Amino acid sequence: MEVVEVISENSLATLVKAEIDTQIATAKAFPRSIKTFIDKAISIATVNDNVAASCSYSLPRSGKTLDGPSVRLAEIVCSTYGNVRSGARVISNDGKTITAQGVCHDLETNNCVTVEVKRKITDKHGKTFSEDMQVVTGNAACAIAFRNAVFKVIPSALVFEVFDAAKKVAIGTAETLVERRDKAIKYFKDEGVKEDQICEVLSIKRVEDIDLEKLYTLRGMVTLIKNGESTIQDIFHKPKKDSVDKEAERMIALINDAKSVEDLMALKKNVKEPQMQLFNNKLEELNAPA
Repeated sequence: MEVVEVISENSLATLVKAEIDTQIATAKAFPRSIKTFIDKAISIATVNDNVAASCSYSLPRSGKTLDGPSVRLAEIVCSTYGNVRSGARVISNDGKTITAQGVCHDLETNNCVTVEVKRKITDKHGKTFSEDMQVVTGNAACAIAFRNAVFKVIPSALVFEVFDAAKKVAIGTAETLVERRDKAIKYFKDEGVKEDQICEVLSIKRVEDIDLEKLYTLRGMVTLIKNGESTIQDIFHKPKKDSVDKEAERMIALINDAKSVEDLMALKKNVKEPQMQLFNNKLEELNAPA
């Protein structure tokens, strides 16, 4: 006969509390060294140019580039800072959005931060993603929630010291520019991105114009995509106007081009509310005495 042990909620809470109390006591007994943390974190973040590049993300928006420390850097600083409990999980899925919760607890100072991140799981037509895509979206949301929680607990002054060191290695030198540029471009080409799309996002005329700073941005975009925080579609493909917008534009053009009251009235049954003011103005214009 199988014996199943049932643990009550109160017992579980007691176990969790005892575990955290033990971790806090250990943290107090063996406090971290800031110098050791920085040395270790920089050593890992700059071990090679690929790791260094993964420590930052870049996101082109409205002619500007947003960049900052990535999930990979959050993992590095969290593991080297010491005496920290951290993690992330999906806490809600209502069929339209997924909510992920990230937590980071500094056991030495007892500073605990919880962050929630929401991500849509429906396409532009309102159809819910497949189960596999929901898992992918959930993982991406967890990664972002984890990153945000970690960077709210570990002081930004320390994080950016590691970030800046990694950035120097990631940028590289003029001698390595061509090789790294070609590697980054190949990654995007393999994902179906054309060279002219890359140039448009980077605001350059040709790929040969990619300098060290542009290359850093390009590799930051690779990091963002690999981490699941963004997609090729989000970065390179401009949103297309839907059929409703196109129909509205067509109707506006027809109203403006109407040469007589008869031509205009023939359009009336298809005129929507947003175009009605334009329709009435055109009608007054055509009825006005010559």
